[in-house]
Amino acid sequence: MDSRASMGGLTDVAGLRVGHARVPGERALSGTTVVLAPEGGAVAAVDVRGGGPGTRETDALDPSNLVDRIDALVLTGGSAYGLDAAGGVMARLEEQGRGVRVGPAAGQVVPVVPAACLFDLGRGGDWRARPGAATGRAAVEAAAASEPGAPVECGNVGAGTGAVAGGLRGGVGTAGTVLEGSGVTVAALVVVNAVGSPVDPSTGVLHGAYGDPAFAVEGTPGRPAYPAPEVHAAAALRLAEARERSSTPLMNTTLVVVGTDADLTRAQAKKVAGAGHDGIARAIRPAHLLNDGDTVFTLATGARPLTRGREPLALNAVLEAAADVVARSIVRAVLAARPLKGPGGDFPSYRALYGTPSEPGAPSGDG
Repeated sequence: MDSRASMGGLTDVAGLRVGHARVPGERALSGTTVVLAPEGGAVAAVDVRGGGPGTRETDALDPSNLVDRIDALVLTGGSAYGLDAAGGVMARLEEQGRGVRVGPAAGQVVPVVPAACLFDLGRGGDWRARPGAATGRAAVEAAAASEPGAPVECGNVGAGTGAVAGGLRGGVGTAGTVLEGSGVTVAALVVVNAVGSPVDPSTGVLHGAYGDPAFAVEGTPGRPAYPAPEVHAAAALRLAEARERSSTPLMNTTLVVVGTDADLTRAQAKKVAGAGHDGIARAIRPAHLLNDGDTVFTLATGARPLTRGREPLALNAVLEAAADVVARSIVRAVLAARPLKGPGGDFPSYRALYGTPSEPGAPSGDG
């Protein structure tokens, strides 16, 4: 299996479930990931900052518009073609009677399924191998069949099947945290597929590892272990050679879902989505370029009050956590990725180049 289970992540938010599906075929390297909300849906918002986004139904999430809650989000490969995957998710939700009620009968609903795509066309060698309605349906059915709180598969699965970041293999990653005091859970799922690099070119350290206690050298909080200079030099040379051999276009996009059980308004959820972009900027440099389509969604289930009284700044703790869990999720996505060398290009993994940082729960082996 080209994936690893997470040590905590988006499914720590009670009610949220995740399913992946891959486009079949030997020369196919694309797929779809669906985040399924609990019955009754979740408050949702979106913040798009990349210069080349491909999205569907994101206008519906504007706080001034009608839709209050949604039932599912779609993250998909296949560039704009892959947005067809949302149709399969809509069909499945309609069968369940889930969606915006538009008529007197129980089945008269219109599911609102926001979606965002990333560019992975041709990375397996077949330009036309991309997700469609069948892929979306398979992903939402996988989510629905999963157990509550089931670990999220990470690495090159679902929308991360063909993901690349700065010439390295990208993929799916997830992380979460519980806020002290309120007990609110804040978690993220990312699909890392960026023009920019997750690796500090001067040290070989993953940008998102700086400041993460899980990677800190004992006695030096915030400072991760640096690869040996000769390892970094060899890795940089190998990556440069791989980039020269890769022929697919430099078109990318990092997709994010920040989930929380906090009871948020739609305006607050949009603010949280904006904070998620801070996590992208910490862990991938540069970010938000014209040929990225970086998009962050928020899903808030509303199970926990944000505060017990009138504390207007209580949202700050969620904003801070959102940026942190996104940056950590990006690190975990890169660590879970596997190398690929085929007709679509040569994409080494971080672990194949540098080995494995000593992080509790991090994947081991050289991929």
